[in-house]
Amino acid sequence: MELNNDEVFELLKAVGKGSEDAIRKLYDAYSRRIYAFALNRIRDASLAEEIVVDTMHEVWKHPDRFRGESRFSTWLLGIARYKVLTLLRSSTPDHEELDEQMPSDGETAFDALAQKQRREGVQHCMGKLSDEHRECMHLVFYEGYTLKEVAEVQSVPENTVKTRLFHARQKIKNCLRLLLERE
Repeated sequence: MELNNDEVFELLKAVGKGSEDAIRKLYDAYSRRIYAFALNRIRDASLAEEIVVDTMHEVWKHPDRFRGESRFSTWLLGIARYKVLTLLRSSTPDHEELDEQMPSDGETAFDALAQKQRREGVQHCMGKLSDEHRECMHLVFYEGYTLKEVAEVQSVPENTVKTRLFHARQKIKNCLRLLLERE
């Protein structure tokens, strides 16, 4: 549940006064989004959790830095992006496999296998993208961000985001085509 800017400013004001309840409310509202963003970039669950904690700690230390010029979530993901880049520069993380989903009651084993293969194909192709391209795709298609918001998070012009999305889609399309031809 995304909070509106008035709610965010009230909570940030309380955080500035040391309110643990206020930071907990912000954490509850935004931690999943930060986690998904970080996990997409670093592909390590424990490191993604660490990014969430580090990002929220930054909010705890400097609640006055949010000026309301963008959505609060955009500002938070900007912080998370910086934390991810810092982590990637300082170490090489081990990659963990994501848990596989079991078929639902109405789904056959064949359907589940086909869905798993599609998901793995897309993940494989997303993994071949550069960090910038993968981040663009994740923010737009999984997080629902606008091009302008992605430009703010990535600190690039909006046209750069458009170009990255175009090239990322082309690369994924070509990669998936090659995977299908092999089968």
